[in-house]
Amino acid sequence: MPKLKFLDYIKPKTIQAYLVYMVTGMVLVQIGITWFLVSDLTSNTLKEQIGLRAMQTSQTIAEVPMIREALLAEDPGGNIQVMAENIRKKIGATYVVVGDATGKRYSHPVQELVGKYFVGGDTGPVLKEGKSYVSEAVGTLGPSMRSFVPVLGDNSKILGFVSVGYLTENVQKNITDHLNRPLWFIFGLTLIGLFSTAYIARHLKRVTLNLEPAEITNLYLERGAVLETIREGVIATDDKGEIRLANKAALNYTCFNSAELVGKMMGDVIPCAGLDHALTTGESEYDQERIVNGQELIFNIVPVLQGGEVKGLVASFRRKDELDRVSHELSSIQAYSELLRGQTHEYSNKLHTIAGLIQIEAYQEALDLVKCESSGYEDLIMFLNKAVPHPVIAAIVLGKFNRAKELKVPFDVDREGTMVDVPDWIKQEKIVTIVGNLLDNAFEAVVGCGKKDCKVQLSFTDLGNDIVFEVEDSGPGIPPDRIDHVFEKGVSSKGTGRRGLGLYLVKQRLDELGGFVSVSSDGAEGTLFSVIIPKIKRSGI
Repeated sequence: MPKLKFLDYIKPKTIQAYLVYMVTGMVLVQIGITWFLVSDLTSNTLKEQIGLRAMQTSQTIAEVPMIREALLAEDPGGNIQVMAENIRKKIGATYVVVGDATGKRYSHPVQELVGKYFVGGDTGPVLKEGKSYVSEAVGTLGPSMRSFVPVLGDNSKILGFVSVGYLTENVQKNITDHLNRPLWFIFGLTLIGLFSTAYIARHLKRVTLNLEPAEITNLYLERGAVLETIREGVIATDDKGEIRLANKAALNYTCFNSAELVGKMMGDVIPCAGLDHALTTGESEYDQERIVNGQELIFNIVPVLQGGEVKGLVASFRRKDELDRVSHELSSIQAYSELLRGQTHEYSNKLHTIAGLIQIEAYQEALDLVKCESSGYEDLIMFLNKAVPHPVIAAIVLGKFNRAKELKVPFDVDREGTMVDVPDWIKQEKIVTIVGNLLDNAFEAVVGCGKKDCKVQLSFTDLGNDIVFEVEDSGPGIPPDRIDHVFEKGVSSKGTGRRGLGLYLVKQRLDELGGFVSVSSDGAEGTLFSVIIPKIKRSGI
């Protein structure tokens, strides 16, 4: 158990600690290998140089004629000892030994050993075969590195040998002295490596937003889980447009697999996605329609900014038909809700009026009011059931009829019109948006006109190759200088705030259907909006 606690204590907890441990370990391993190679190379080189120097000195001494003569005469005057000691002191050798063919010494640093036999057991090659070589052996002075060179007489007769030696202890000390400089160099590299490790660790800490490895791992796993729970397709790119990630919904919507998306340029894989604008300007785009592999998708594109620079972007998208289905359901609910609200409010007013007439015993007026209201409303319902067999379109007309009554605006529906032939490709909720906003715009114009005879008229027909709607009001009209801008977003004659959206939505839906709208107004009284929607679907819609 104490062992586990100790391991837990030294286990790195931060990214800085991880880097310090890993880089320090790597630096120490590299330094260890470097030191081994340098020390081994230096040791071998110095040994070779010392051995070569000993060999050259031995060869020089062996060539001296006086050495041959002294060996033949058994050196009665001790000249070999004098000469050998002088040479030894000059070259810094441990000893210079000259021996005869039997191995007896004629020179040695220790005078008492002169006349004794050479020790070490490595004189065989030089005395028997006349070879020159360097060997390591233990002599009377201790372990040493020494060279052997034969002294040859007439007819190459072996008269003796010359041996120049250096104690191994002195050789090793010489090697150590030569390694001091590389050691300091390696020590300096070690310090540089450690300081570099600390700097890199701090820099990486900043780059990773001060997140630790465990936090980064958790964020990565959480991001993956979040992306896969999102029903929308999500694609993220870097600042050059290269796709960095895509969730499963994105792969399904685009009909690509992960290998075909991740790592590829967005413009090459999905050229119609239109992400260049966001990457270039750093501006977000919302609810943009794109066609990818034959599918209509709605894109929301948001750039990733850091310090005012675009570092990438994230695009989310869903199939347009899914959103259209939701929009259709919402439009239907809104239409029915509007209808019921208007009916409830209007009937409440009428019931209160009828109740008041009865209380004051104006029975005939009460009966006339009941007949009037019943006949007008029932006539409209019967007309819509026959002329407009599309519930959503009929509901918006009926709902606006009730809304007009609530606003006290005279509203006439042309009873000669028909809306039977509406192709399936034309979404009814788009017609709801077009007609509903035009009627709302007309109601507001009439309510604010201040005249008693102001009214709104709606006519429609599906005869021929087009569907035609006309909404006319007898309001104050549109000034000539504004008539070309009424379909722009935010343009309204009714103030600011959430204004200027109705006609903008009308224009958008007509563009989607390939239709168009014209405006007629003299700028003084009355405005006519004419909407034409072709029944034949145009290419690209």
